[in-house]
Amino acid sequence: MNDLQATINRIGKTLCRVVVGQEAVVQQLLVALLAGGHVILEGVPGTGKTLLVRALSRLIQADFCRIQLTPDILPADILGTNIFDLSSHSFMLKKGPVFTQVLLADEINRTPPKTQSALLEAMEEQQVTLDGTSHPLPDLFWVVATQNPLEFEGTYPLPEAQLDRFLFKLQVGYPELAAEKQMLLNAQAGFEAKGLERGQLKPMAAASHILAARQAAKTVTVQDLILDYLLALAHKTRQHPDLQLGTSPRAMVQWLAASKVHAWLQGQDYVTPDNVKAVALPLLRHRLVLGAEAQLDGLTCDRVVQNLLDSVAVPR
Repeated sequence: MNDLQATINRIGKTLCRVVVGQEAVVQQLLVALLAGGHVILEGVPGTGKTLLVRALSRLIQADFCRIQLTPDILPADILGTNIFDLSSHSFMLKKGPVFTQVLLADEINRTPPKTQSALLEAMEEQQVTLDGTSHPLPDLFWVVATQNPLEFEGTYPLPEAQLDRFLFKLQVGYPELAAEKQMLLNAQAGFEAKGLERGQLKPMAAASHILAARQAAKTVTVQDLILDYLLALAHKTRQHPDLQLGTSPRAMVQWLAASKVHAWLQGQDYVTPDNVKAVALPLLRHRLVLGAEAQLDGLTCDRVVQNLLDSVAVPR
């Protein structure tokens, strides 16, 4: 394992000490960051979703901006707008919070579809178009959205077109008993979430290291057998009797990229079926749409994905 891989893994271990009991979420979050894919964090309030993103952005010294999305937020509040400057007699761009490196869209499902759609171009094209002019976003542009699964009143479900632009949907649950006790011990020792900016968490890398790691992960070898395995899984979702909507071609490309990053973080220079399986659940759970009968039977997308992985033959 080279120095770059070791640095990323040290960042992961530090995050696990900051947000105790969420090791699997931290691992998948790092995979998404290095794959250049946006993430939805779903969990009940108080499970550390915002803290996790804030801590990661500080560890990699990335510009961080948080948008608290509410029903009255407008697209211009996110993207920015052109305003007339009386001194120069010309229009000037007042940039919105989207012009950052790590963007936290807090409670994304509490804002109307019109405002949600403002992020579509930024997430896919890494640019913002205002009044016919395109403005590029930073090389390290990464969106992490949070949502609460229990709040239904006053929420707006994300459309499939936007969901497909998120690489992963990660479920942040309650920590185990031992991890929660460690959290209390950390608080007793003086750790405060609001103290990240006061020096409690030292940077361990720079944004340039993340960009370099992204390029390094792209060099991981993928054999034709693995590509065929990915294709078999994807086509199975499109023909599955319990699904109305299977995985998209965009998802296939992202699945390949995430598998390569997962292999790279393990110190491998090639992708195995285990790497493909490791990222399948967070990558597919928000893209698959269950049929009406499957929903009535109490089936979940997670169960469908697990059944798919069990039913498709693994190449050897």
